[in-house]
Amino acid sequence: MKRFAFTVGLVVLVLGAPILAQTQTGSVEQELIKLVQDWMDAEVKADMAFLDQFIAEDCVITDPVGAVWTKAQFLSGLKSGEGAVISAVLDNVKARVYGDAAVVTGRMTARQTLKGQDISGSYQCTDTLIKKAGRWQCVAIHISKITQK
Repeated sequence: MKRFAFTVGLVVLVLGAPILAQTQTGSVEQELIKLVQDWMDAEVKADMAFLDQFIAEDCVITDPVGAVWTKAQFLSGLKSGEGAVISAVLDNVKARVYGDAAVVTGRMTARQTLKGQDISGSYQCTDTLIKKAGRWQCVAIHISKITQK
């Protein structure tokens, strides 16, 4: 009887582990998608405290024209009003988790200005995040403008 119980327990453990891992991964993916939405909301509100914590010090930001920005340059532009996000809507967001690293992709439709010019449009975004000290931080951002065909 003990042997049977042990065998059943082993089978449950072996078959249940992938299901548990998938559930945990699914919840991490949902956490990341929510975090990216919170990030967009923080840009609209110019919530510097959230952005400063979420964006890693060594983050590399590549904008739609290929210019590379540091975290300090990006935050300075938002803080000064040189760059302003009026609204941002995300869709088709997908997160892929690789241990303590993740890639989040999606489309952002935004109303925004840069140096007084309207740069509103739709953009495809790829964000690379890592988990450090128990929290997710963005270490790389790449944004490409989606042109109408």
